[in-house]
Order: sequence, then structure tokens, then C-alpha cells
Amino acid sequence: MSETIQDIVILGTGPAGLQAAIHSARKGLKVLVLGKNDKSSLWWAHIENFCCTLEISGEQILKTGQIQAESFGAVFFNEDVLSIVPPDLMSPDGNVFTINTETKVFKTKSIIICTGTTRNKLGVPGEKELFGKGVSYCVECDGNFFRGEEVAVVGGESAAAGGALHLTHLASKTHLVAKKFSIAPELMQRLKDAGIIIHEGVDVKEITGGIGVDGLVLDDGSKLDVTGVFIELGAKGVMSLAAELGTSLDESMKFIETDKQQRTNVPGIFAAGDICGPPLQMAKAVGEGCVAGLAAAKFVNRSK
Repeated sequence: MSETIQDIVILGTGPAGLQAAIHSARKGLKVLVLGKNDKSSLWWAHIENFCCTLEISGEQILKTGQIQAESFGAVFFNEDVLSIVPPDLMSPDGNVFTINTETKVFKTKSIIICTGTTRNKLGVPGEKELFGKGVSYCVECDGNFFRGEEVAVVGGESAAAGGALHLTHLASKTHLVAKKFSIAPELMQRLKDAGIIIHEGVDVKEITGGIGVDGLVLDDGSKLDVTGVFIELGAKGVMSLAAELGTSLDESMKFIETDKQQRTNVPGIFAAGDICGPPLQMAKAVGEGCVAGLAAAKFVNRSK
């Protein structure tokens, strides 16, 4: 567990997160950036419409941005977030958020959410038809509907692992399915110790059901008799974050609402980039990251 309370923790290593890190770290604050930069949608892109640059690879931009942020004192930790616990005003720490990653626990006075909005889908039969009838993309939002039932989480990264751990407190039996897992060994051991049934090396072939989900068919021919399927392919999405933190979403329920200072409705939480809505462009993400970084720094300095 990290004993040091961070001033600002930034979720996401895309252009919004990097710019927020640069501007907040330059204020002399303790800034921690969580995420995996090769998971950013920009990593594989080629940029030709960003001001003052000719064609450049997204990978080059992200690597350079991290070097810049580190030069001002920002620290990067290459893990995604499993869960976030809002402040307990009765605790000795006071108005401090607790962030659990795959292997560490961090505490922070402020959070800047820059995780993007992509919610990857499986693209298998039954997924679309049974959405809302047992198929979900948010464990925190819908897990309570499956108390005492058998469920499955699909995904091999931190969001899926965190979701599976959460469901062990609700479901009678929890399965975790992935072709390949990309999580820390310590986290894998936690999953096993929690009694989660691991299905590695298989893909989902079909989600079955009528008025509700009644099974998950795997490509090895086996079928899991589950009533709930939670698809968690990647880092935590906007719905999961909103459910945990209480941040307001826009009418489409796809994006976090912020004001002109990139503040959310929750004191100490800011957001920037694609997670705040279109246009989904790097130029917008960088600008919002700048504003969020400065605003979060101001918030932290006021609270000292």
C-alpha cells in the first residue's frame, strides 16, 4: 500500500491525460498517472491534423508526452484501475479518494479522468439481442440484479478482473472467461483465492437466451449456465466510473458532464478528452487536459 497521499491521480495515458500531467506536475504537486499507454486508441494512429506538426505516429506522441510529464516530476504506474472508493469524511484521511489498481493502493486528493469512452463489444450472436436482459457492460451498475445467481465476466484485463472480484460478493458463482489474460500474477492469485472459476484459452461463441440470458457458449464446445454476462474488454468505462464516483453523465449516458474548468459535479474530480464527448479529436483532448490539469492543481492548493 502506498502511504503517500498523492495530490492528483490521472486515469489514462492518452493525450488528455499526458497534457493534464504536464500542467499539474509543473505546479510542483505530487502527480501520479495510471494506465497503459499502448492501450490508448492514439497508439496505433497516424496524426496529420494536429496544429504545428507534420504527419507523426500516435506512439511517438505518447512516448514523448510521457517523457515531458516525467521531466516535470509526474510518476507513471503501468496498471489500470480496479476500483475507486470515494472519500470517507469520518476517516483520519478526510477528503481523500482511494484507488485500487492490480497490485497497489493509492490515496489522492483529486482525480482527473482521461480514460476515453470505447466500450468494446464481443460481436457474437445474442450479445445485441440480450443487452439489458442479462448482458451488461457495467458490473458496478448491474451487479446487484444478479444476487445469488451464476454469472460470467468476459475479458482478460484489469476491468474484467475487478468486475469478477466485485461479483463474488453478490453472485452464487462467478466465471471469468478470456482467450488470454493480461494482468499481474498477484491479481490472478487473488481471483483464484476468491473462488472465481477461470476459463483461459477460450473465446465466447454465443450468448443464449430468450426473455433473458440462460447460457454462454464457448468455442471449446462447453456451455456455462449463467443468467448474467458482463462484458469488460479493457479499462473501466464511463458507466462504471460514474457508478462508483457519482459523476453526472450527459443525456446519452455516454459521456461525463463537466463545466468549462473540466470540473464534474463531484468536488475533486475532473475529466478531459473523449470521455467528455465529441469531437473525438486529439486537439480537443489536449486542450481539455491542459484546463483540467490547471484546475485540479488549483483545487488541491486551495485545500492545503
